[in-house]
Amino acid sequence: MTYVYLICFLLSVIAVICLLGLTPEGITTDLMKFVSPKQTLRDKVLAQKGRKKSRKLTVELNRIRDALITTGKGGQFTIACASSLLLMLIGCIVAIAIGNAFLIPVLAIAFALIPFAYAKRTISYYNNHIQQDLENALSLTTTAYLRTDDIITAVRETVPNLRPPIREIFADFVAESTMISSNTKQALRHLKERVKNSAFERWCDTLIMCQDDRTLKKSLMSTVEALSDVRQANAEVKVVLNAARTEYFMMAGLVLVNIPLLYALNQDWYNALMHTVAGKLVLAVCGFAIIITGLLMFRYTKPIEYRK
Repeated sequence: MTYVYLICFLLSVIAVICLLGLTPEGITTDLMKFVSPKQTLRDKVLAQKGRKKSRKLTVELNRIRDALITTGKGGQFTIACASSLLLMLIGCIVAIAIGNAFLIPVLAIAFALIPFAYAKRTISYYNNHIQQDLENALSLTTTAYLRTDDIITAVRETVPNLRPPIREIFADFVAESTMISSNTKQALRHLKERVKNSAFERWCDTLIMCQDDRTLKKSLMSTVEALSDVRQANAEVKVVLNAARTEYFMMAGLVLVNIPLLYALNQDWYNALMHTVAGKLVLAVCGFAIIITGLLMFRYTKPIEYRK
């Protein structure tokens, strides 16, 4: 009877999609509207002045979208949003199929995170590429700025010597400063949001302060030196971090392998785990633990970053 309900549910979902004319692009637009509600005029003014920060979820999704667009894979963001919704439904169906209602939120969250995990992996390669060129870009720009005392002129001189995607980021800054708005501080704030790097953010903050006090420009070189120190430190701990991730995946795999192992070793224990309320609750708790510890593992095994 459960499978009849599942088939009816799937047919209902397909009917709703057809009736509403849902498309991956429409789903992406609706998702972005949901996580970033319409701003009032006051919110827009505060955001432009840097006095109001966006939601973390909104910032993260925008960074994923911008990074994929910059790498020439902007269509993957739309696919990721649509796939996330589809996989979330599949997770719910799998939980219902095995008769464990406690696993519905667990599998829904786990399955929904898969497309964004793939997107984040793509972005990690993008960020690694940026890190390699960022130190050179900041060094050249800082040297030119100390000589010319004009950040727009310094960036314009540096852009031809940079490689994508850093070149496009700095070229957009020049275009905004010369063609869109004469507010250099605002352009620097927008430049700061293009790269997720604490050293780069500090460098941009220092440049913003230099627009009012030129004597602070000598402190820019210390930020460039910090990037070099971080790069050397990451090279030293890369093997250790990879080993920690491997150990976590092995432990999570052992937890999951215990389920079929119980089926092979002791049918009574397996039935208690799969078909009793207490056993189903244990599975749900283990699932949540794997998701939470997995997110924490990725958080704490990230490459070393410069902190302000």
